[in-house]
Amino acid sequence: MDELRNTLFPRMARVKQRFPRPVLDDIPAAVASELAALRLEERIKPGDTVALTAGSRGIANIATIVRAAVDHVKRLGAVPFVFPAMGSHGGATPEGQAEVLHHYGITEGTMGCPIRCTMDVVEVGQLENGTPVYLDGYAREADHVGIINRVKPHTDFHGSIESGLCKMMAIGIGKQHGASHYHKAFLRYDFEKIVLGAAEMQLARSGVAFGLAILENAYDETASVTAVGPDELIQTEQKLIREARNLMGRLPADELDCLIVDQMGKNISGTGMDTNLIGRAMFPDLYPLPDGCPSIMRIFVRGLTPESDGNASGIGFADVATQRLIDSIDRHSTMMNAFTANTPHGMKTPVAFDTDRDALAWVLNTLGLTPPEESRTVRIHTTLHIDEVLVSEALLAEVAGNPSLEIVGDTAEMAFGGDGNLLDF
Repeated sequence: MDELRNTLFPRMARVKQRFPRPVLDDIPAAVASELAALRLEERIKPGDTVALTAGSRGIANIATIVRAAVDHVKRLGAVPFVFPAMGSHGGATPEGQAEVLHHYGITEGTMGCPIRCTMDVVEVGQLENGTPVYLDGYAREADHVGIINRVKPHTDFHGSIESGLCKMMAIGIGKQHGASHYHKAFLRYDFEKIVLGAAEMQLARSGVAFGLAILENAYDETASVTAVGPDELIQTEQKLIREARNLMGRLPADELDCLIVDQMGKNISGTGMDTNLIGRAMFPDLYPLPDGCPSIMRIFVRGLTPESDGNASGIGFADVATQRLIDSIDRHSTMMNAFTANTPHGMKTPVAFDTDRDALAWVLNTLGLTPPEESRTVRIHTTLHIDEVLVSEALLAEVAGNPSLEIVGDTAEMAFGGDGNLLDF
């Protein structure tokens, strides 16, 4: 098509974004101090076994944090082990989940304790609506369980608790069985009621000794760690989710014609791209996005992170992609994730092109009356890394008037390599 071959692309400028940036300098010391304040020696006795969770999200410094928890448990004279708490991720197999942990630097060698992986679960009980509550088989055999997770706004559901310790006690430690049951229940019953009910049951029946909540800033850095006992866990998480929301990054504009995402992936977000950032809800009728989310007409995704191991859940949010992204998808892993989460629409593959140039030419010519070169376009590395972005000329006046944004250098033509793909920025 001549119209596509002759497309004029918008000129782009580099922009630095400034967000609140609390940073935890000495993470092992902070974890040790927080856990020591709980006086766990009154609950955990020498020789007791302690199962520590490790999830599938790309949490900053997660190996360091889990290792610090392992070391504290050892100082109590107890015997720790780590187990995957990640629903159906890793293809819903023990080997796959162990590989996910390996990607994050969590191995028996780095942790100094066993990694025990199983998809077997034990039913702990049932909620009033009949939803079963499950616990990992190895964790059930342990004397105590320690829940370690990041607290952040959820990509699908919103309330007084979202993604964090409570959700891990429902979906994570319930493995694929639990994740499947809960995601089905979320389509009929309220998310918050289900997760809180499951968390309360795990706290009462599963030997949860403590939670370790992690907050991150918008620069993918550890902002704080908070250790909490079982009696205060839920109330503390409800406070922390408000803090986490205030630390979130945002795009430099709320209304865009096109968002270019260099990489999506499970280590970036459970939905590949953070729905709070891209303004697209997984269940818009049941769980609409909170106020303040952006409005984006078109989303172009270029690639999938290697850490995703081919799991492209959330690709359905994209309007256009590259063929190399489509070719990198592990259909089984993605299908299993979508099946467990009851989100078949999340794995629908968009129209794909061999090169970035062709994909951009196509998508920028689907903006109605807006000429491609005048489009409000932003390019980001991932939805987790937005401290430096590229913005089009049409946005520069708006950016210049925002004191939290800094334009770095002059505008330039979009830079493509000889293969027709965008050059790194």
